[in-house]
Amino acid sequence: MPVLAAYAGLLALTWWGFTHTPTGFIPQQDKGYLLVNVQLPDAASVIRTRDVVERIEQLALKTPGVKHTVAIAGQSILLNVSASNFGALYLMLDDFDHRTSAKLSGDEIAKTLQEKFQKEVPRAVVNIFGAPPVEGLGTAGGFKIVIQDTGDDPLPQLQQVADNVVAAGEQRRDLAGMFSSFRADTPWLELIVDRTQAKDRGVSIDDIRSTLEATIGPYYINDFNRFGRTWQVNVQARDVYRQSVDDLKQLKIRNSQGEMVPLADFASVRFVSGPVMITRYNMYPSAAVHADAGPGTSSGQAIAALEQTAKAELPQSMRTEWTELAFLQLQTGNTAMWVFLLAVILVFLVLAAQYESWTLPLAVILVVPMCLLCAIAGVVLAKSDINIFTQIGFLVLVGLACKNAILIVEYAKAQSEAGLSRLEATLAAVKLRLRPIIMTSFAFVFGVIPLMISEGAGAEMRRTLGTAVFAGMLGVTVFGIFLTPVFYYVIQWFKDRYAPEDYDAEGLNEHNPVAQFISELGCGLTEIEGRDGCRERLNTEQVATLERGLNRIQDLLCRDGDKNGSGNGHASPATRPHPSEPGA
Repeated sequence: MPVLAAYAGLLALTWWGFTHTPTGFIPQQDKGYLLVNVQLPDAASVIRTRDVVERIEQLALKTPGVKHTVAIAGQSILLNVSASNFGALYLMLDDFDHRTSAKLSGDEIAKTLQEKFQKEVPRAVVNIFGAPPVEGLGTAGGFKIVIQDTGDDPLPQLQQVADNVVAAGEQRRDLAGMFSSFRADTPWLELIVDRTQAKDRGVSIDDIRSTLEATIGPYYINDFNRFGRTWQVNVQARDVYRQSVDDLKQLKIRNSQGEMVPLADFASVRFVSGPVMITRYNMYPSAAVHADAGPGTSSGQAIAALEQTAKAELPQSMRTEWTELAFLQLQTGNTAMWVFLLAVILVFLVLAAQYESWTLPLAVILVVPMCLLCAIAGVVLAKSDINIFTQIGFLVLVGLACKNAILIVEYAKAQSEAGLSRLEATLAAVKLRLRPIIMTSFAFVFGVIPLMISEGAGAEMRRTLGTAVFAGMLGVTVFGIFLTPVFYYVIQWFKDRYAPEDYDAEGLNEHNPVAQFISELGCGLTEIEGRDGCRERLNTEQVATLERGLNRIQDLLCRDGDKNGSGNGHASPATRPHPSEPGA
């Protein structure tokens, strides 16, 4: 009973560990490059943005671990939008064999660069992100929440709410890298065209648009093939002819008569403000907020913290939606636990078919929670979380834990069928199977150590899986040696105690003399039969076993003869020759 009470306490501890251990999905990985997002004040020129990007590029190249860079001015990789005040950089890191030190990991390099950029580049907002854990699910590491405006509020109010969420998130230690690129008050130039005057002068709206595109922005003409590649032809005015509003008024458009008409004759320009880009999510105007988990915080905890922060700042007319990898993590939920439960049920059904019993497999299955408890303890000590790779390790541990328990239960069952008592069969199984269990278990544990200390590409995934399997297998080996014999003994005790009185463990009626004779005669022949298949000389115990069987069948024949009135003609036990005598 003390052992079973301790086991119940361990079950409760396992459940507590599952509910309180941080959860994740796919761990952040060092893929050999970093992403840098640069944002200058609204309406900053491309030349100014290029200068800032070049300064960032110089600082990055001087940082140990950075091999080379790819810089883009006028474009945001995270937002997938082009604007004059946006910039982006790809920082290619050295090969993994050159970055064996912990200070040269991707996270440490990103942390060093972030501190350096804040000091050296105060004119811009610079954010550094790792590579996305899964290519195609997002453009950078971390996660993103979308604030949706379902009440048709003004866009400046949506920007204000997004900025409030970022400001509130920056005050929390479990969130890092908070920023939002949504801008609703960027300076614009609005061109007001008097369509009546343009029509009177023979100028079409399409010609006005084509002239503006070819002057202010690149205007696509066609493609051509050269050097085995396809090239685009785009036209654009030189920068000295498009620097001010006065340059715009000097433009001339050819009318239907072939004359050049000044744009200022039928159009005017005024300054307004508006968004850089309007993003719609689920058909609603939305603003995206990017974030990452803080130090020592799992992705599950960070997602819950960001959602709590966002809901505290949102008005009733707005709501939040998750996207990219965070959406998949929340959608997955506790699916892995159902898979784990189905795996346990599958193992139970296989063992039930093997042992032809519904109770004996419990002695094997009951030790499985102990491997989960030890695996969770290893994850906590490694300061990791329960992610998808840890859950894969749990499934592996189900088979490994059952393997050790089967070694004990199988031999104990065989010894019990051979005639030993429950306690004797259990102790014999433990003594005989201890060395095979220790040898196979530690061979597997030592084989998992390289996963725990792995380096290089994908090391984060291997370390997570290796830690869970190492700790779980080590724990289930210790617990299984002591708990599996107890489970077998208790289950057999219940089985013998509460089995029907008229039937023994094999389902034979104990009042059936023929069944008893077959059982006793079989035991006798089994003892008589030698290991090499030859008959050995009968000893006293074997003779007694055979005599009990013969007496039982003699009683059966006498009983049947009395019922039929023909009891004479059967020899009594006293007159039957002894099996050891000649002619027996």
